[in-house]
Amino acid sequence: MRSAALLAGAFGLVLAAATVVQAEPRTHVIEIGKMAFGPSPANVRVGDTVVWRNKDMFRHTATATSGGSFDVDLPAGGEGSAIMKAAGEVGYFCRFHPAMKAAFTVAP
Repeated sequence: MRSAALLAGAFGLVLAAATVVQAEPRTHVIEIGKMAFGPSPANVRVGDTVVWRNKDMFRHTATATSGGSFDVDLPAGGEGSAIMKAAGEVGYFCRFHPAMKAAFTVAP
């Protein structure tokens, strides 16, 4: 009887270890002001949304530097977003002001 209980307990541990708990997608905000992207968000994961809020009086974009994964148009006072679909370093810039550059990391 004791070995059956141990076997059941061991099976429960294996099952618990095999269960993957996915975190709910989160939203991360990057504010743009004084012709610069604000601080890069931490702990961005695949499936999360990144929102750019343009607090400047000028139109900007948040355009991915490679892969064309996003190109968000940001009129003065506006905002836009993109869902992160792949893990890795995500660089981006403003098409209208190429000196405006930033990056963040997306974890799996």
